[in-house]
Amino acid sequence: MRVTPTLLVAAAWHFSLSPLMHAHDPSGEMAHAASRLLATLSDEQRAQTVIPFADSERMNWHFVPRERRGLPFQQMTHEQRLLTHVLVATGLSSGGYIKAVNIISLEPVLAVLENNPRRRDPELYYVTIFGKPGDEPWAWRIEGHHISLNFTFSADAMVVTTPQFYGANPASIPSGPRTGFRALASEEDLARALVRSLSRDQRAKAVILEEAPHEIFNVPGRNETKPEGIAWADLDATQRGMLLTLVHEYTDRFRKDVADEKFAALEAAGLDKLHFAWAGPLEKGHPHYYRVQGGTFVIEFDNVQNGANHAHSAWRDFDRDFGADLLAEHNKNAHHP
Repeated sequence: MRVTPTLLVAAAWHFSLSPLMHAHDPSGEMAHAASRLLATLSDEQRAQTVIPFADSERMNWHFVPRERRGLPFQQMTHEQRLLTHVLVATGLSSGGYIKAVNIISLEPVLAVLENNPRRRDPELYYVTIFGKPGDEPWAWRIEGHHISLNFTFSADAMVVTTPQFYGANPASIPSGPRTGFRALASEEDLARALVRSLSRDQRAKAVILEEAPHEIFNVPGRNETKPEGIAWADLDATQRGMLLTLVHEYTDRFRKDVADEKFAALEAAGLDKLHFAWAGPLEKGHPHYYRVQGGTFVIEFDNVQNGANHAHSAWRDFDRDFGADLLAEHNKNAHHP
């Protein structure tokens, strides 16, 4: 994903109008952006990009560098790249969009660190459209190394935004002109501040493992953790505020109307169901992991690999990943021979 001066101008224009564009019609705006992109594609590109909504590929997500079904940036024209960025920006807040671009910008850093430019290619991010934009249900995905954004829509349901994955390798750039840059700094620092604010008795509940696991638990194909750690009821008012600030760091990656819906759903499910769990040492520079789990969702973060300089973060929904109930409704109403 090339961040050119033209792209930066386009992004600035988009965000200057974001209060007007994000006018509580996320499905319509994303459908419009997706349709504009599709209108520029050749027949061959369209065949790569558009997949039926009911196809199992829609659930085939991952965050590793691999070939995917969809249209990669390396096969797009300049105009198509810009329109793909516009599509991404219609789903995210300005902060969420910048975070995604920052993560992609780490690929050239990795290419130098690993001397492997073919594997670490910022052009290997794919856009995929499932179904016809605006003809519910439909969905779109942008995915590549350390990015998986999935948006699913129906006529009578809120936008489904899970699974969501942001990663960062390196978590902190070790050398060069961007030394010390951290793409997921807030996700890590807010959680550490929370766990360090806990009393000895509270930490005894919150810290579930002396050593951090090698990977998050709810990887593709799994979504099965149970609430562990310290419960909402065992936090004081300040700590509850810190926990909600951490949750907002994840919800606020999305455009405001979508983020507000996500947080309202979380509140409706009951803040009293929230648990915060930590694994590993509390000091910076050591492998660590945390999880925030509620009645309907789970957030996970780890920074374990590469000497605790390789971070993963994910938001999963227990019942609504990929709009699971939307697919059931679609299949019930579809007329198959």
